[in-house]
Amino acid sequence: MHYKAVLFDLDGTLLDTLEDLGEAMNQVLRNLGFPVHELQAYKYFVGDGVEMLVRRALPKEALSEELVQKCLKVYREEYGRRWDQKTRPYEGVPEMLDTLTEMGLPLAILSNKPDDFSKLVVSKLLSKWQFQVVFGVRPSVPKKPDPEGAFEIAAMLDIPPSQFLYLGDTGIDMRTAVTAGMFPVGALWGFRTAEELTANGARVLIEKPLDLLQQL
Repeated sequence: MHYKAVLFDLDGTLLDTLEDLGEAMNQVLRNLGFPVHELQAYKYFVGDGVEMLVRRALPKEALSEELVQKCLKVYREEYGRRWDQKTRPYEGVPEMLDTLTEMGLPLAILSNKPDDFSKLVVSKLLSKWQFQVVFGVRPSVPKKPDPEGAFEIAAMLDIPPSQFLYLGDTGIDMRTAVTAGMFPVGALWGFRTAEELTANGARVLIEKPLDLLQQL
């Protein structure tokens, strides 16, 4: 198959955001007098949007809708202050994006990060490369694994979904790709395991970003 575009997840795929995400949430927990989590635990807290991150990080016995909404507001403020302290592209990502750009392939990003943060992070840390579309979570569109955002991007680029490679690091990404009719490629350097990626439909697993080029 000759693929004509690449759709990327953001956190855990292009950018290593784990420390900034985890430390921001841990600071919120400290402020409330709750126990904090090891940063590795956040690999399984993130991926389903910021509200699910907050719900997973809070102690189950303290969960209430009022507390969740309060923490969401405080977390956004905390993350807004520190999102770029340690977040960087993964090793090999710049070279991968350089090569894809040289090949003339349209590139796009679909994230479950809030839309404003997604656009901010890309504009600051991935500004060297042109992404035709960058979408995070928007109120009008269901978040991944619903395929609506992926379909919208395909329509905007006027490229059939079947001609997209989709690179992501979680089962959510693989389910999104499968449901959208895109070719699902699992990134093993990200937040989740090979088993999770395969179980959710990954057709190929790659160990390094440049390995994606072999699929083209």
